[in-house]
Amino acid sequence: MPLWDWSYAFSILPDLLLALVTTIEITVLGSVVALLLGLVIAVLRRARIPVLDQVLWAFVELVRSTPLLVQVFFLFFALPRFGIELSAFVIGVLALGVHYATYTSEVYRAGIDAVPQGQWEAATALSLPRSRVWTGVVLPQAIPRVLPALGNYVISMFKEVPLLLAIGVVEVVNEARELGSETFRYVEPYTIAGVLFLLLSYPASLLVRRLERRRVSA
Repeated sequence: MPLWDWSYAFSILPDLLLALVTTIEITVLGSVVALLLGLVIAVLRRARIPVLDQVLWAFVELVRSTPLLVQVFFLFFALPRFGIELSAFVIGVLALGVHYATYTSEVYRAGIDAVPQGQWEAATALSLPRSRVWTGVVLPQAIPRVLPALGNYVISMFKEVPLLLAIGVVEVVNEARELGSETFRYVEPYTIAGVLFLLLSYPASLLVRRLERRRVSA
């Protein structure tokens, strides 16, 4: 049996590409959750509301200090006990989104803290509404500063999606595993899966590096 069979590789490529679409969908949806929830957490923690700030701090530390796979299993097996029935796909999006939201929240906080204090004082002197201070003064300055770091987390999330094979999500690595188990040929499906990840994640990392260089030179 040859180590590599091109005809077999081409025959399984459509199935792997279809599974890759699922991987990208989970990454995009998880990124939306992570970026929005992370921003909410950062803004609420910046407000330093008693009790809520401590609760958010504890939540962030708990999520960041436990493995993502444990969190995936917890949501997958615990939520049905509370009468919440969600598909493995949705569980994966929520698990990845919430996990990375705890990291993006710290990135946002760093960007917010980097806004000069004079900007806050000027907004206060002009008696701007609190919402206007955030949307018109602070966030337009803070978010561009942290875009490269946010981009890195999105790339990391993309590479973490294969963990969801543990709950049956048919993403590209799980599809490669299933194809291999049908024919007992694993070299081709896993190699193609790795190449597909490389073809997407490497250009994305180059884009993030370009953003970093532009931010430094700006």
